[in-house]
Order: sequence, then C-alpha cells, then structure tokens
Amino acid sequence: MSGQLLSRLQSVLNAAARLVFSARKSDHVSPLLHELHWLRVPDRIRFQLCVLVYRCLNGAAPTYLADSLRRIADVDGRRRLCSSVSDTLVVAPTNRSTLGDRASPVAASRAWNGLLFSVRAASSLSTFRQELKTFLFRSSFQ
Repeated sequence: MSGQLLSRLQSVLNAAARLVFSARKSDHVSPLLHELHWLRVPDRIRFQLCVLVYRCLNGAAPTYLADSLRRIADVDGRRRLCSSVSDTLVVAPTNRSTLGDRASPVAASRAWNGLLFSVRAASSLSTFRQELKTFLFRSSFQ
C-alpha cells in the first residue's frame, strides 16, 4: 500500500479517535490512540500479516497460502544453522522494492521474522493475537 493511502487511512483512524473522545481537531491524537489501545495503520497491517502467518504455520489457513511460506528448517542447505530450530521464515529475494517487497509472502515473512520468539511461540491463536498486539502496541507507543 502506498504511503499516501496509509496516510489517508491513518487520518480516518485519528478522526475516529477524536470522535470517541469529543476532542478538537487540533488536539494531539497519540494519547487518544494510546488510551483506546488502538494500533496505528502500519501496525494494524503488520498485525494481520502475522496472524495470517500464524494460521499458515499451524494448519488453519488454506494450503495455497501456507505453501507460499517456507521455514528455514525446510531448506536443505540451511538445516544445520542455529536459526533452523526456530520458526524463522525464508524471505524470497525481490527485484523491485516497490512491488516485490509488498508481495504477500515477502511482507508476511519479514513481519513474522521481526517478532520476538516468545510471541511466535504462543500456544493458541487467541494467545498469539493478545501477545502480538501487546508487542506491537509497546513498540509503537514507547
């Protein structure tokens, strides 16, 4: 998604937060988003991508999505690496940063690999969603 569209979506989210609190347009929105425990738009996108990866890795997603992601442990030449014991995913190389980096398998793998191991190792989807939102919220509002 382009920066302009992200900016427009963020402004809608900011307007909704101001509406909830009956705040003026000139009031700063970060404290409002923090109190509502709402993630900013890029973090919301990252949240959805990571939930999709979790479902793919745990057999709760369609096979055509799950087949587009590969663990490093599943790659022949990388089985002996230390990273092969974790759920780290292979990030496919891309030729174009504008389109290729936004492809679902690439963006999802990068978002997943950026998470803490403790978040990725959640035992259930509901626990994962809760820990993921806490992780993203803390990293966004520090």
